[in-house]
Amino acid sequence: QVQLVESGGGSVQAGGSLRLSCAASGGTVTMGWFRQAPGKEREGVAALGSGISSYVDSVKGRFTISRDNAKNTLYLQMNSLKPEDTAMYYCAADPFFYGFSQMLRADRYKYWGQGTQVTVSS
Repeated sequence: QVQLVESGGGSVQAGGSLRLSCAASGGTVTMGWFRQAPGKEREGVAALGSGISSYVDSVKGRFTISRDNAKNTLYLQMNSLKPEDTAMYYCAADPFFYGFSQMLRADRYKYWGQGTQVTVSS
């Protein structure tokens, strides 16, 4: 069983930055960030696996996903934040890599964190 603990959420004004962290208790191959706004479906934001990264179009050029393998920690650097980025952000991990096309699918992840809230005001 892998436990994931997120941190780094908060409230910022539009144009600001935040960095999310996700500490994993065990080994994983693919890790990703998902978000869910009230009344909306969970959306894959960014994922990293087997040296490959994937981003949803709405965050390309603004968000960067990275991983420190020594610390077993996943990061999401979020710059130029917009009000539409407001959501609960979840870290997810899986012991397998299913391929680039599957990286932002929530059903491809076995382990989930509790989430951290990101609020961007205009």
